[in-house]
Formats: sequence, C-alpha cells, structure tokens
Amino acid sequence: MENSSRPNRTADPTADRTAPNDPVADHADPTTRFGEIDAPPADTLVNPAHRPAAGRRRTLRVALGVAAVASAAGLAAVLLTWAPAEPEPSRPLSDAEAQRLAAVRVTNQRDVRSGLRLTLGDAGGRIDVVGWIDWSRSLAYVDVGGPGAGADRGLVQATPRLLLARPDPAAVPAPAPPPLVPPADGWRVRDPSTRALRPALDLLFALAAPRPEPAGALPPGEGRWLGRAEAGGQPVDVLQAPLPDTAGRRDAAGPGTAAPAPTWPGPLPSLPAAPTPSAAARALDGPARWWVDRDARLHRLEGRLPGGVPVSLELHRTNRPTLWPAAALGGRPGLPRALTGPEEDRLARLPARLRAEGGAAVTLTAPVAPGVTPRGTGWVSWTARAAYLAVGDPDAPDGRTLRRYDPAGVWAASNTRNPVAGPPPLPPPRDAWQRHPPGADDVDALLAAALQAGEAAVPPTSASRIRGDRVADRTVDVVEVAARQGLLRYWIDRDGLLRRLELRTRLGTYAQLDLVPGPTPALPPVAAPAR
Repeated sequence: MENSSRPNRTADPTADRTAPNDPVADHADPTTRFGEIDAPPADTLVNPAHRPAAGRRRTLRVALGVAAVASAAGLAAVLLTWAPAEPEPSRPLSDAEAQRLAAVRVTNQRDVRSGLRLTLGDAGGRIDVVGWIDWSRSLAYVDVGGPGAGADRGLVQATPRLLLARPDPAAVPAPAPPPLVPPADGWRVRDPSTRALRPALDLLFALAAPRPEPAGALPPGEGRWLGRAEAGGQPVDVLQAPLPDTAGRRDAAGPGTAAPAPTWPGPLPSLPAAPTPSAAARALDGPARWWVDRDARLHRLEGRLPGGVPVSLELHRTNRPTLWPAAALGGRPGLPRALTGPEEDRLARLPARLRAEGGAAVTLTAPVAPGVTPRGTGWVSWTARAAYLAVGDPDAPDGRTLRRYDPAGVWAASNTRNPVAGPPPLPPPRDAWQRHPPGADDVDALLAAALQAGEAAVPPTSASRIRGDRVADRTVDVVEVAARQGLLRYWIDRDGLLRRLELRTRLGTYAQLDLVPGPTPALPPVAAPAR
C-alpha cells in the first residue's frame, strides 16, 4: 500500500505543469514533432526561462513576412511603371569624336601589331581570314579558308606590293591562326591583281598612318555617331565615316597599283611607283562603320570593298606576336648593327677562305616573278672562277636550262639531256650553247655575286649585321651589303665559310643560293658557238 501511494516516477513530470492554453504548445511548429534541425530542445517547453526566446522567433517571423510583402509590392510597382529607354538618335560627329576617328590610323601604327578576323562576301562565296597584321613592317600573315576561298585556301603572307601564298587545298574549311614560324617551303609569288584577297589586304594596310589626319580630311556632314556598343570587353562608340584620303602622304610601302606580271627569263620591272593620292580611299567603297573606344583604338569595322563586296573586320588587339616573314620576304626580323671586330675579320678573310675551300655544291631558289620561282642545282668553283647549274621552274620542267658562268661570259643551253629536276649533266654538252646577256635576270646577278665573293673582299664600312641565324645546323651571322648587283646578304658561319647568299630581287623578294663547301667536279670551259 505504501508503494502504491508514491508518485509514478515514469510518468511525464510536466503533464500537470503545462498550462491548458499555453500559446507555445498550441502553435508549436509541427516539424518539431519529427526532430528536424530547427525544432527547439525539449526542455524549452519545460523551463519558463526559454519562453522569451520563442517570442523572439515569432517576432522575427512576423518581421520577415512584412519585409517580403513590402518587397513584392515594390517590385510589382516597378514592373507596372517600367518602360525601356529610347535609344539615342543618330547625329553628326562631335569635334571630340571626329578627332578620335582621325587618330585611329595613328593609333594602329603606334600599337604596331594586332590579331585579326576578316570576312569577305557572304553565303557560298564567303572567304574567312584569320591571322595578324604588322603595320610597322607592312606585313600581313594569315590563314585563308571559307567556302569561297578557292585557290587562296592556305597560308598567305603579303606586303602592300607582294602576295606570297602557300596553297593547301586539303585544309579544313574553317581557318585557324597560322604557325608563328612559317613553313620553309611551298611559297610562291602570286599575281596580286588577280586575287580576290588583294582588296582586303589593301584595306588592312590602309588602316595605319604615321601622322594624324589633317584638318578637313573628313568633309563636313560625312561622319555620324550611330550609337554605343561593347567590343573587346570595352565600351565603344559606333561611328560612320569613309576612310580618309591621305595615301599621298604615305611612303613607298603604301598600297598602290601592282606592277605588271613580268616574264622570265628576261628583264624584270622595277618596283611599282609610289601610290596615287586616292589609293587608300579606294580601299573602301563608300562609308564604313567603325567601332572605336575612348583611346582611339579600332575594334571592328564593317563596310564594302570596291565592287560592293561586304567586308567585316575584327581586331584582337591583345593578340600581337612578332611576325616572322617567309624566306622570300627576308626571313626573321633582327636588329641591324655595326660589325664587331671578329665579324669584320671573317668578312675580310672570306675570299681567301673560299678559294682555299675550292668550291661548293649549290641550290638555287629565286622567286623572281608572280607564279615563277626558278630552282636550280649545280656547282660553284672559286678556283676555276666558274659556275654550272641546271635552272628551271618545277611547274614547267620543259623550261629547264643549263647555265654556265665563267670569265668569258654567261652561257645558256637547253637541258635536253636531263629535262627533270636534278644536277646538270656531266660532262657538260659541247654544243647548243648560246651567249646569255649579262645581268639579264636576277639569277645571273646572284651567281655573279657568288663568284665575286671569292675574288674581292667587301669593305666592312658598307656592311651591317642583320641578325644571327642557323643554316645547315650551323650558327651564322647574316651580314647585309649594298653591292653592285643590289642588296646582298652573306650568311657566314663561325669558321668563315659562306653558307648562304641572298639577293633582293627587282620584284622585292629575296633569291637564295645555299652552299655546301667541298670538292666540285671539273667544269671545262664552254666552246664558243660557231658564227
């Protein structure tokens, strides 16, 4: 009996403590029944000291609800009253905008280089171009693709007067950035007047100038502000104006009328004359749209080339590597300087060193005319003061000839015994030789310079070192000399031997004669033809 009168210790000790209408018990969050993370501890329903915390939670919930309602009401009011701002209307250029547009070409010249993506035409005739432009050296290096590329598909290097192409008909349609070091072979001079790409290249070169445009270069009323946009991650103004007509102030490297296509063998024309004053203006047909930032940097241009061909140009101004011209355009750029003492000594001792060596096997590559790149193999003998080569264009094997150089003159004969590529026949034929006019073409001038290298030393005062380079796995100094034959470059290794000789042709390219010093076959003199 005594035990039955004791309170049951297993019963809920709070059963008779909880008030009948406790608001916390009546309105408790039902999720607390399942033990979720924001359920209050069990003792908060027992200890009255925890009831103020429950009140604070209830007050916070009410405040958040009021804030949500107010935010929704404000958002609804904004949505009901918002309307897009009207775009600013087109207007004439302000003085500041006109000055910025006039400074665009100077900015390009100062920035030296830029990456580019260019599109010509549209639909099935579209040509896509990706690469770089170097305004300081007047050199463009691009990869050409697109459905309308045709024979231009592949790599292209161009100056304002020359266009070198390395066709690749099997290339994928979409172009990619060219290799920074251009391939050593496969380049041919194209006739610039017949290529669809030439007008676009003229436009690229016309986008740079060494000095600002003069006052009045843009006639009043021809320039307009069209709006604001973003290009290259920067805010830009979209302006409409023609390309200023200032080509008359550009130097001889500016765009102009291409020289007529010369024939070979035979005399070659001199470089084209300076461009006419309206040459740059003809790079565009009518006004274009210019995307120009606050620093007078051009990011995009849209217009039409002569003939109404649409053109779109995007400049990627942070993508600006140093360009490496192909060998036919002079090769890797350097920093010309005066010769050092050891370099002067090697140049002065070169004739004696060549005579002591005796001779060399030679390989000729001479891009002397559009579509014509004569190549040849043979020998040069400094002891016999003679040279003997088979020369011809690989694309026209029937045009191969034998060339014989000696103190009696220059002789040529049809290569009937070996009409395909390879060294000239030995012994040389004794008949069918015809006297070749001396200096008739650049091949003659290059071979005459090679023979003269073993006779007389070059004055060091007329020479400068262009750069260091490598050829035939040897380190060489490239020394440039102004000679009677023209601008020559001697590639002299550290042993004082001539490894390559280059001549700047009358077309503006560089013809090369690679030499491998060593024994040469006997080169008997040519029998004079019967009168």
